[in-house]
Amino acid sequence: MRNRQPADQGIDHAFSRTSGAVARSPAERLEPTRPPTRPRRRKLGGQEREPRRSSPLLRILNGLLTLALLLMLLVGGLAWLFDQQIDAPGPLERGKVVAIPKSEGAHEVASRLEREGVVTDPRMFMAGYLWAKFAAWMEGGKTVQLRAGDYAVKQKASIREVIETLSEGKTVAHKVTVPEGLTSHQIVERLKADPSLTGDIDAVPPEGALLPETFMVERGTSRQSIIDRMQTEAKKAAEKAWAQRKQGLPFRTLEQAIILASIVEKETGRSDERERVAAVFVNRLRSNMRLQSDPTILYGLMGGKVVWSRPIQRIEILQRTSHNTYQIDGLPPTPICNPGRAAIEAVLNPADTNELFFVADGTGGHAFADNLRDHNLNVQKWRAAERARGATPLVADDPPATPTTAAEPAPKPKTKPLVQKAPAAAKKEGAAPAKAKEKTPAEVLPWAKAK
Repeated sequence: MRNRQPADQGIDHAFSRTSGAVARSPAERLEPTRPPTRPRRRKLGGQEREPRRSSPLLRILNGLLTLALLLMLLVGGLAWLFDQQIDAPGPLERGKVVAIPKSEGAHEVASRLEREGVVTDPRMFMAGYLWAKFAAWMEGGKTVQLRAGDYAVKQKASIREVIETLSEGKTVAHKVTVPEGLTSHQIVERLKADPSLTGDIDAVPPEGALLPETFMVERGTSRQSIIDRMQTEAKKAAEKAWAQRKQGLPFRTLEQAIILASIVEKETGRSDERERVAAVFVNRLRSNMRLQSDPTILYGLMGGKVVWSRPIQRIEILQRTSHNTYQIDGLPPTPICNPGRAAIEAVLNPADTNELFFVADGTGGHAFADNLRDHNLNVQKWRAAERARGATPLVADDPPATPTTAAEPAPKPKTKPLVQKAPAAAKKEGAAPAKAKEKTPAEVLPWAKAK
């Protein structure tokens, strides 16, 4: 008991545990009622010093940095929301082609896209367009510019996808098909009727100077450019086929080959017999026989505005025109249509046959013969088939003497010119009066010179 000390011994009576001030009672020790005393000043170099306070400039900088951070967070959030909007699926239920005219600006394009159902809000489209332009400028990439043309917009395309489609300029190609066997006048009229093309055509090209093909072009392509392209392709195709021709053909010039190719083109459309039809006409030229081709009758009567499908009257067969190969020897002075590649190649590489006649067999093809007796039998079969199906004959009245329905050819002089010009007596014999002087082959196809 001697060593026991009072309960409060060892406790600093000068300061409480909470405030450091002298506690006046035990209760104050537990819950101080007076404010704490001011802390003592720190000593530096033996002298007391006030606590450091932040400068006004530092407080301003801290405020600016805090504001900038908040603005960055706000802009980032708005950018995220904006990206969500322009990347959201669009309202287009099915893919479609949208035509953007050259005369429309960005605002007109936005309104057009809304009318077409591609975008919901044209203002959002404009915002996306301006943002894409700004982003491309910041990155130093390709300039974003809405281009005119026809564009294939896919189903549910977003605003960003639509902007990319219109700015890349990958327009939808339009198919312009010019079938074989049309005259130059008919080709010009066909191009004029195509609403996807623009501009006028300077003049109707010479017969046989165009190569019929299918062209993939953009909307707004000029019609004259297609004509120019067809002329260029015709020259290339003809010269290539001429360089690969068989030897010993009865042609002195490429022009003469084009003339015969135009006749072959109108006589058959079947690829499996085109060389045989060409061989018939080649053999007839070699034998000094008249070609007697029905399409030349129609072209001689109507020229480039010919209606190929109409029947031929007996009196028209006897009518002498510049192109009627029933009445003239050799080839007509010009092609009767624009032949395709296959017809040109067939004429310059005909089948090796002795056939001189052919007639329709009633199934879409032809029956061939190398003598008149066999040919007359084929003609009888053809007539029977026509009567059986009640078809209107191509040639009204009695069928005339032609490669398709031919009689024995009249004797011909040994030497006959391959290219004939319209005789002076044609008008007296009932031919349609010529509107202009007949052109020579060199004038018709200047590129088809003698080789």
